[in-house]
Parts: sequence; structure tokens; C-alpha cells
Amino acid sequence: MVKVSAADVKKLREATGAGMMDCKKALVEAEGNFDEAINILRKKGQKIAAKRADRESTEGVAVTRINDSKTEGVAIVLACETDFVGKNESFVALGGQFADIALNYADKESFLAADFGGMTVADKLVEQTGVIGEKLEITAFEKVEAAYVGAYTHIGKIAALVGLSAVVDNAETLSKDLAMQIASMGATTLSYKDLDPAYVAAETEARIAVIEKDNIELGRLGKTLKNVPQFISMSQLSDEVLAKAEEDAKAELKAEGKPEQIWDRILPGKMERFISDNTTLDTEQCLLDQSFIKDEKKTVAQYVKTFGDVEVSTFKRVTLG
Repeated sequence: MVKVSAADVKKLREATGAGMMDCKKALVEAEGNFDEAINILRKKGQKIAAKRADRESTEGVAVTRINDSKTEGVAIVLACETDFVGKNESFVALGGQFADIALNYADKESFLAADFGGMTVADKLVEQTGVIGEKLEITAFEKVEAAYVGAYTHIGKIAALVGLSAVVDNAETLSKDLAMQIASMGATTLSYKDLDPAYVAAETEARIAVIEKDNIELGRLGKTLKNVPQFISMSQLSDEVLAKAEEDAKAELKAEGKPEQIWDRILPGKMERFISDNTTLDTEQCLLDQSFIKDEKKTVAQYVKTFGDVEVSTFKRVTLG
């Protein structure tokens, strides 16, 4: 049997991340040939990866990287099977190494084909599957390019990127606050103006059906019924709809016996409530229409305006699972 030195085992371990005993066995099997030992470990990883291909990799780490000029950013998720592995320092460090490489590529496919110490990123994932014993994969890859790019990562579980249309004073603060908003509130699109009308119509019907079903049970229990909205997005509130809502509000005030001379003081609040009740889809899914998490008296759009001539050009969000 070929004698393997501790120095060789250490060198192989540093190159692959494999355990000491696995490295020793690979070197013995390879009769001391370092490159062949790496191949042996890689083949072991392929076998383990094949066995675990149907496993769910819902844990891991979300990582962002931004280039020095703040004009490009990337967010990836390196996924594994268990939270125990996902919190491991070496696993988190590996996620950082992958993100460093990912910053130089436009899409997931080219990133997976990129070089990682003499092998591709895809091969490295397979190798580390053998080392760690869990299925590893890149489950998310998002790239943002803009005049100014900011990022935020929430405890390694959720990561967000945001692109600004211009470089303004305190752009770092603005972009970080927006990325935090995106990570926390899960917006899926920029504005209600971007929503597909067919989607809005289908979602309106579905939401009304759910509320009406809930109200049947609430009524049976003698509890207060939920308000059934007519609409769910500002995209549905045409001038005609708003005019009718105002007329309905006036009729309500008249029925309540409120003096007409004070209607102007009451109507704005009623219209604000009408819009709020009928734009729930926007406040859930549209970034600019959400309440700003650091000051709920402002929408995100109003907050952005305080920074001058700048707009949100794009954003991306990645998460585990």
C-alpha cells in the first residue's frame, strides 16, 4: 500500500474541502497521484449527487455582491438540505466564493459553466455534495445593472437588489432602504401600472370569493362581516369609478344629516379610505405603492421623491425554499 504523508492529505483537503479520512483514502486509491485523487473525490460526489437528486434543498444561504462602481449587482442562493449545513461557516464562505464569481456573469447558465479553481462551478457543486453529504445547488440567480445598485440581505435567508436611475446624494441610504423594503415586504413588481389587466381581474374575482365565503362563517357565528371590496388595484379606479365613489360618499353624508358646508372636510378622508380599501393588491405586490416600512405615513414612491430626481429602475429578490 502506498504511504500517504500528512502534508499530502492536508493539501488535498485544502483543495477540495473533503474530510481528512476521505482525502487519505482517495490518495491511497490513486497511489499518491494528486490529480487522480481529486477525480476520485469528484466521482464520489457524482454518486452522492445522483442518489440525492430527488431531495429538496430548501435551506442554505442567500448572498449578494456589488461591483466597485456600484453599477452591477448579483444575488444568488446556495441551497442545501438542512439548516445545520446552511449555518456552517465553511458553507457560508463557499456561498460567498460563488457570489464573487457570479458577479462577472449575466445569467445562471454561464455562471455554472464558469471556472472555479480548475473545475466548473457546476462541478464544484457536485464535488461539495460528496464532501458535505447533502444535495447542493444554486436555486436562484438574479442580476441587476443600473446607474446605482444597492443590496440588502436578511440573516442570510432573503436577499434583495435595487437599481436606481441616477446617482444622487445619499444614494447608498436610499438603495439600502429600498432593498430592505423589498426583502421585508416581498414586492413582485414596481407599480400597479405594470400589472396585467387579466391577472388583476382574475385576482379580484378570487379575493371577493374568499371574503364572501369567510362572511358566511362570520355571519353564522354572529361576528362582524368583512368589507367586500369592489376593486383591488388602482389600475381599476378610473375617473368614472372615483367620481361615483365621491357621489356615493356625498349621498351617505346627506343621509347622515351632515351639513353640506362641512362635506369638503370629510370627503377627502372618505375617498382616501375608499382607495385604501380597493387597492389591496397594489399594497401587497407593487413596491412603489406599498407603505414605507420606516415611515408608514409615506408610500415608497413618496419616500423616493425626497431624494430628488431619481427613480427605481429595477429590483430583484431571492429567498430560500
